[in-house]
Amino acid sequence: MFTGLVDDIGIIDRVAGTDAGRELRVRSRYDDLRTGESVALNGVCLTVREHGPGFFTCAAVVTTLEVTTIGDWQVGTRVNLERALRPTDRLGGHFVQGHVDGVARVTQTDMDSDALLIDLALPAGLSELMVERGSVAVDGVSLTINALPAPDAIQLSIIEFTRRHTTLGALRAGDAVHVEADVIAKHVRRLLAGHREV
Repeated sequence: MFTGLVDDIGIIDRVAGTDAGRELRVRSRYDDLRTGESVALNGVCLTVREHGPGFFTCAAVVTTLEVTTIGDWQVGTRVNLERALRPTDRLGGHFVQGHVDGVARVTQTDMDSDALLIDLALPAGLSELMVERGSVAVDGVSLTINALPAPDAIQLSIIEFTRRHTTLGALRAGDAVHVEADVIAKHVRRLLAGHREV
């Protein structure tokens, strides 16, 4: 479980195919990781396999590669990092599981005064989980949905702090991002599924 509050930006410095899947070595500031610990990379919960001064490795299996952009990551790719939530931590974002629901595409970016507005085209089935001023995780960052500009689309408003401390400030039209809908919205949809009109 995570909060969507990124605390480091890692850089992929090795990519290899192994028996464990697509293995990534990530340079980061983390110096006290433990083997088996969970770390979110752009919102994807992965397990630390090895670690050392300034680096750790993790691997993505086929199932993960099918629903994320990890298959496209190369040496030099920058990723948002967050370590798992501890029971004593403040919950400054929202509950993020690290289970990506799909890949969205950036359709437009615009500056509006001091905010960066980012419009995303959502994959099928996610729009009904999105509400204005609701929560969403994009590349692992807990964000508030600014607007619903079109069917199957959301707009985000990125403050200056978030632009500086995550990878979101570098997004451009056409870029792919991981989206995780709010877990409460997903449970409500499931509970109501049998009560919908046909």
